[in-house]
Amino acid sequence: MKKDLHPKNYRLVVFKDMSNDYAFLTKSCIDTRESMKWEDGNEYPLVKLEISHTSHPFYTGKMKLVDTAGRIDKFRSRYNKK
Repeated sequence: MKKDLHPKNYRLVVFKDMSNDYAFLTKSCIDTRESMKWEDGNEYPLVKLEISHTSHPFYTGKMKLVDTAGRIDKFRSRYNKK
């Protein structure tokens, strides 16, 4: 295997589904600016998700209306700079 292929800064991070407030704690090396106090009383970095397995229609078996207003504009403004 190649040396130094994987990042070494893995830490516990909270991922939160903003459509239904479901959150889970897992290891990740993603950079975040926000943090959140978890159930154990410790503060962890926070990553906000638009959709997760608890809100995705494929996994729930029913169609849910997800707020999509402005998603295309947000996508265009994000990638229009390049």
